[in-house]
Amino acid sequence: MSLFAVLTHILVIIVCFKRYVGQKRPGMPLTLHNTLTRTRERFEPADPERVTMYVCGPTVYNFAHIGNARPPVVFDVLARLLRRSYKLAYVCNITDVDDKINAAAESEGVSISVLTARYLAAYHKDMEMLGVLSPDVEPKVTEHMPQIISLIEQLLKHDHAYVAEAHVLFSVASFEAYGELSGRDQEELIAGARVEVATYKKNPADFVLWKPSPVNGVGWESPWGYGRPGWHVECSAMVKTHLGSTIDIHGGGLDLVFPHHENEVAQSTCAHGGQAYCRYWIHNGLIHVESEKMAKSLGNVLLLRDLLKEVPGEVVRLGLLTAHYRQPLDWNSTVLTDAQQKLDRIYGALRDAGVTGAKTGEPEEPPPPAVLEALEDDLNSPKALAELFSLVRELNRATNKEQRAELAHTVRAGGWLLGLLQEDPEEWFIQSRSTDSLGEDQISVLLAERESKRRAGDFSEADRIRDELVRRGIVIEDGSGGPRWRRGR
Repeated sequence: MSLFAVLTHILVIIVCFKRYVGQKRPGMPLTLHNTLTRTRERFEPADPERVTMYVCGPTVYNFAHIGNARPPVVFDVLARLLRRSYKLAYVCNITDVDDKINAAAESEGVSISVLTARYLAAYHKDMEMLGVLSPDVEPKVTEHMPQIISLIEQLLKHDHAYVAEAHVLFSVASFEAYGELSGRDQEELIAGARVEVATYKKNPADFVLWKPSPVNGVGWESPWGYGRPGWHVECSAMVKTHLGSTIDIHGGGLDLVFPHHENEVAQSTCAHGGQAYCRYWIHNGLIHVESEKMAKSLGNVLLLRDLLKEVPGEVVRLGLLTAHYRQPLDWNSTVLTDAQQKLDRIYGALRDAGVTGAKTGEPEEPPPPAVLEALEDDLNSPKALAELFSLVRELNRATNKEQRAELAHTVRAGGWLLGLLQEDPEEWFIQSRSTDSLGEDQISVLLAERESKRRAGDFSEADRIRDELVRRGIVIEDGSGGPRWRRGR
């Protein structure tokens, strides 16, 4: 047997082994930080045949900002990870009625359905550009009024709620475990939150389940008169409708722990005879802009649609994954630049390895074990990215064609778990990054002119053309096969 045949045989064995170890295997349990217990726990679903996850979705009265994008990206990664081992039922709701929506619709002179349809369509477009896969169910509040009313009736029946001045309120005193999720007693919760204190409340912490609406305002008929639901009861009703009384995972931003999720626990547990509401509570940290809280008053609210006009969606997504999901993320001037450069390097390596075409759907190749292990360690995306970049360095050093192809597909499989590296590598470098960029035809003409000047020995003019291209954001890479170009930042 020749040396070449021996080496080829060894390579095949290595490839097969890598495929094997990349499969899901014992000893790699998924661990998640549970807000309720304040500890990292091994994830063990109540029913391995059907894992249930509910994530609080957007309130659609305006365009989404960068802070709104973090939960869907984080829980999209978790959903991708869970689907490797389980059949997942993933629900993410749409809040399409609340006081902000009502006020915005009234100011525009349109119905809430017109207003919310507009911003929901914009939200869906943003999520698609970020590579966020659609949840299994996307329920709307306005489509669940019978279920909401039924849940409130259950709370009234069991003396966990009361009617006062056309309002229905949850009685916090009726639920001894109130405050366990946020880890503070009731006095601290009330002092630290904006709790509406009204004369009709028995306890300042009692919260609204149903409230009256003006005759000509947004509302629905109910046993307590014409009105609309409180914020918290909406999610409880949709969880029960689509996932059951007890769910495995409930997710959302850290700002929802109190009062929203605390109140969900109280009303759902009491409405369902004391059954546990959720087994694992997962919360992502918040985003600050240049180390300051994002707020309209500070003028630092970054709309997602504006960022997506500047860079591809994968760049924004990578920026969102650079910090661990439970930690705060400082969105500063370098986030997108760094993310763009990292993706350029990876896509360049994939292109050089001969990878072509965009990918849709989960790849056949298993993800790199190190990337998988990092994500199974409480969704450690920074570590997963570091492992992916390490694999790219290995790809760049490889010289064997078959090995490079295998490594490239493995890199892409790891990228899929993170929602990255699914674009066509060649197209990645020629897509426009801004509205004032040079067109492809213009770039081709200038490159051809530069090559002509170089062949003629007019290097001064060739350099001038190159400098002009660089000034216009075009990076030229000279190689044995001729010059290649890509858009830089």
